[in-house]
This record gives sequence, C-alpha cells and structure tokens, in this order.
Amino acid sequence: MRGLDILKGNYLEKIENDTTTLSLLGRGGGLELLKQTILKDNSFILFPSEVADAHEFYYILDGEIQAEVEGNIITLNKDGFFSCNELEVPVSFKVIETVTLFSVSTAPVFHYLSKIIEELRKIGEKVEQKDRYTFNHSARVANYAVKTAAKLKLTRDHMESLFLASILHDIGKINIPEEILKKPSKLTDEEFDLVKKHPGDGADMIRDTPYKDIADIVEQHHERVNGRGYPFGLKGDEILIEAKIIGVCDTFDAMTEDRAYRSAFTAQYAMEELERLIGIQYDEEVVKAFKQVLMEEGKLIDTP
Repeated sequence: MRGLDILKGNYLEKIENDTTTLSLLGRGGGLELLKQTILKDNSFILFPSEVADAHEFYYILDGEIQAEVEGNIITLNKDGFFSCNELEVPVSFKVIETVTLFSVSTAPVFHYLSKIIEELRKIGEKVEQKDRYTFNHSARVANYAVKTAAKLKLTRDHMESLFLASILHDIGKINIPEEILKKPSKLTDEEFDLVKKHPGDGADMIRDTPYKDIADIVEQHHERVNGRGYPFGLKGDEILIEAKIIGVCDTFDAMTEDRAYRSAFTAQYAMEELERLIGIQYDEEVVKAFKQVLMEEGKLIDTP
C-alpha cells in the first residue's frame, strides 16, 4: 500500500558481536529507528553529539540498566525511557539484566556504531579465547577512562578514540602464553620481556583495521612520565593524553581486582599509590581527574 511499509522483522540492516545486537528498523525524514540488545554485565556510553540540535530517545523494551548521573545511581527497567538533547558530558550505563532498547535519533548513528561493533567482534573473539579477564578488565578501564576524559574536558573525538583504545588496549596479550598470564609467582626477566611486547603487538593488530588512528594510544599505555615505561621510554608530553589516562585507569583496576598472585587492594590504597607516583609514573592532572570520578562514585572518601 502506498505510504505504508510492513517489515515483519526484516531489518534494514543488522550486526552483532558477543555482547551487542544492533538492528536498523528504519530511516527517513531525518530520523533513524534502532533496536539494540546488550547482554548482562556489559556497559554502554552515550556521548555528547556534535550535530546541532541532535535528539535521541531510548525506550526499554526489556531488561534493567543503571546510570551514574552526577554521583547518583539511577535504575531503569522495562517501560522506562530517557532522552538526550545537548548532552554536555558522557553518561555511562551498566547493564544489570540483558536489555533491549528501542531508540529514535535525529542524527545518523547506525553505521558509526555498526563499524565499531564489527571490528570489536573480530578482535574481541581472539582475546576472549585466551583470557576472559582481559575483556572484563578492559571494559572497566574504558568506563573509568571516558569519565576521566570528561573531567579533563577532552573533545568528543578524543573521548571516542579513548573509549575504543581502552577496550582494545590489552589485545596484544593474545600472543602471551597463558601460563605466563596466569603465573602466580614473580615473572622471570625473559617472561617479562614477552609481556612488554603486548602494547606493540596490540597496536600492530589495530593498524590493520579502520581504527588505525588509535594504534599509538594502545602502543603507549604502559609509557610513564619519567621515561621508565615501555616500549619506547617516552617522557612527559611525548606521551598522548589518552595513553596517560589509560595508564592510570589500567593500574587502578588491576590493583583493585584479585590476581593469581595476590588478593585485591582497596580503592583507597590503590589511589594513594597513584598519588604517590605522580610525576614519577603518572600525570598529575590525570590522577586528580580520576580521583574526582572515584569520589563522585562513592568509591573513595575525601582525604586531605
């Protein structure tokens, strides 16, 4: 019938990976209609739009999510909805129960999101075959990193690059033998030399994808401001700000999670260690911004 389209589940386009299914239901008149399913225990982030007057509306068909908004935890579930217009800072959502969202956007987003999902699927599958911890750790680091970048007022382009680089920063570990990754005792010099190759190996993998522009961030995430990091021994401003942010968030998450060779440290202790190493390993402004994020989330108490 003229003017009426009945699709019956035949999506215009669809793409999926191990955590997300994204379907384009329709487009036209300046709108995109999307359906997105994200599995439990994953996160997603809404970024400020660079399109003037862009408006996004989300309706929860099923599931449950939590959003951190100005230090408050807001829970949304089936039949809940939210919208974005002139968003000033990124907003992070954690999926408590597998969620299915219906969304309407006045800005084209499907092809941007679909490319990200496809590339993450290809690379993420390789990493998860060896070490599930790497994937969970990287998702947490990405969440911390974007919030820290917002405190530092990085541009949207920088935050999007940082988000992707955070998710992918440890993919080079795919080349490290599992017995070394999970070794419960101190590594030998030869074993540590293998570990130190993972930033470069990860960067090389990314340079073969459409996201080669984030390869340098991944390659530098173990560089330290005093020049004693790896793989290049870069110092101070030679290190990209995105890599400095990942370095801080990466260290904090590693310290506050159980490892084969030790139990997790408290958030307070990990933060004190980061502050002790300001100007030695970590950038002062990055550490201050990250601390502010943790305080707003209630993970730290204010100390002099």
